[in-house]
Amino acid sequence: MSGVEAVLARIAELQTALAPRQKATGNFATALQQATSGGTATLTAPVAGAQPLTPVGMPSVQGVPGAAPVAGNGVGARMVQIAQAEVGQAEQPPGSNDSPRIAEYRTATAGSGVGPWCNYFVSWVAKQAGAPLGEAQQGFGLVDACFAWAQRTGRSYQLGAGRTPQPGDLIVWDEHIGMVERVLPDGKIQTIEGNSSNQVSRRVHGPDGDAAVGFIKMS
Repeated sequence: MSGVEAVLARIAELQTALAPRQKATGNFATALQQATSGGTATLTAPVAGAQPLTPVGMPSVQGVPGAAPVAGNGVGARMVQIAQAEVGQAEQPPGSNDSPRIAEYRTATAGSGVGPWCNYFVSWVAKQAGAPLGEAQQGFGLVDACFAWAQRTGRSYQLGAGRTPQPGDLIVWDEHIGMVERVLPDGKIQTIEGNSSNQVSRRVHGPDGDAAVGFIKMS
């Protein structure tokens, strides 16, 4: 065998030895390209030293912080946990005040019918948490009726004098009601609200709750 033939033979051996690694790397590169372009792919080769990825929660509304862990097992904590799982439930079709899930919310309110459902939602959350609203545990369809009950039973309060809303407390506006998820470090109040943009939405309001009428203590 000549010197040239020997060199060619050696190159062929090296190509054969490297072929499996080149194929695996190519598969990984293709999969990575698919994944970053929005496609789905299975990665067929590990990357040396790579660490497993930890899923990162996405906010439900642009610019609004996502779900926060809730400590404890009191009524307020249970209400927050239940409501967090409902974020994104929407009317079907939009503007109808109805959907199969919203129909479930109505079951927590005696004599309810299809209509504005923010109070149906908090009534359902409270009932699921083991603290139904109303003297007869009947829930409320009207915000005014819910707040009147809170005033009768000493559950209503206003901000001030060091009073800070707690997770699970209800926040009341004129003809609308939601639930406090948490108070942010800057004092703003993050809420979960039914019938907000035709769905269960997470919102952030100013430190005054954007002029809330008052709050209802739930824990």
